[in-house]
Amino acid sequence: MIDITKIRSEFPILSREVYGKPLVYLDNAATTQKPRCVVEKIQEMYYSLNANVHRGVHFLSQEATEAHENARKTVQQFINAASPNEIVFTRGTTESINLVASSFCRQFCREGDEILISSMEHHSNIVPWQMQEDILGVKLQVAPINVNGELLLDEFEKKITERTRLVAVTHISNVLGTINPVEEIVRIAHKHNVPVLIDAAQSVQHAVVDVQQMDCDFLVFSSHKIYGPTGVGVLYGKEKWLNVIPPYQGGGEMISSVSFEKTTYNGLPFKFEAGTPDFVGSSALATALDYVSAIGIENIANYEHELLQYATEKLEAIDGIRFIGTAKNKSSVISFLIKDIHPYDLGTLLDKMGIAVRTGHHCAEPLMQEFRIPGTVRASIAFYNTKEEIDLLVTALQRIVKMF
Repeated sequence: MIDITKIRSEFPILSREVYGKPLVYLDNAATTQKPRCVVEKIQEMYYSLNANVHRGVHFLSQEATEAHENARKTVQQFINAASPNEIVFTRGTTESINLVASSFCRQFCREGDEILISSMEHHSNIVPWQMQEDILGVKLQVAPINVNGELLLDEFEKKITERTRLVAVTHISNVLGTINPVEEIVRIAHKHNVPVLIDAAQSVQHAVVDVQQMDCDFLVFSSHKIYGPTGVGVLYGKEKWLNVIPPYQGGGEMISSVSFEKTTYNGLPFKFEAGTPDFVGSSALATALDYVSAIGIENIANYEHELLQYATEKLEAIDGIRFIGTAKNKSSVISFLIKDIHPYDLGTLLDKMGIAVRTGHHCAEPLMQEFRIPGTVRASIAFYNTKEEIDLLVTALQRIVKMF
């Protein structure tokens, strides 16, 4: 069960006002707010443990190193990876995908080889592969979706050819809220001996993510989407892949030895972590994961599903509303348009009423082109939101519709 009063008290920002009105924060797909324990962990690290990790024999360095590596183990356990060596810290989902795109393609892709994605992908799972098109001549293939925003699995499988080198798909769409059947996607791809990268930026905070059960080869997510600090991310990769792909960046920490004639690289996961890592951020991410685990990801998922159903039913009553993304299996995102009101106008007016939503193409322009729309209003839910906040959103939208 979710104790919503207690939870909201742990997020100080939720008690502030915007334009003289209580803040209703419904932009959680963009970034989540931070509980007090995460901010306190950042303060503790800087005030008590601040020293460069892995390189010092002195006490502070040893203590900071232990905190950083314990954070790696926390991430490993949270997603059920087989080993902490399979957890690479990055700056976020985007860098994690760029790392795989650069290193995997450099090792395994040649001109004419193909990368398969879906048409609901975020730009961060499109542009890095297009960059490899320019560098190596690989070709980007796109699996279609239906009008409800659901991946067409039969068409997806038809897109896999003897030149397909990797499948890269989102677990949950940041626009549609569609929950993709990732285990089935992995099964199909593996049947054709094709590895799979899962973008879990929108799923780790809403659902159980078990990489061994999923059997994906790579998985990526961002700290700031799951109540942790910005600028920290995770790349999970099976050891068999991380061992054979080359480093993404060069510098300190990722080396075993260096001479002017030759450099040998460090072992996993350090081979992919050039330079001083954000050991403060990794520790704060671990705190956020522990916080979520204490509440229970299943409890969070059940409560958010209840909120999603409630919001959908309430919003359906608004005259002229059109939902973008009506998949049967959805997570905590509602994208919509109302009549011919531009989404930017809706978002701006909602803001003046203290309600924070996202408007625009949500870094998914190709998806907007497919639906032939300029963008949407997106209300995205977290476990600290309430039915009362949904009611405020609906009342505000009804008021705006009357204005127009």
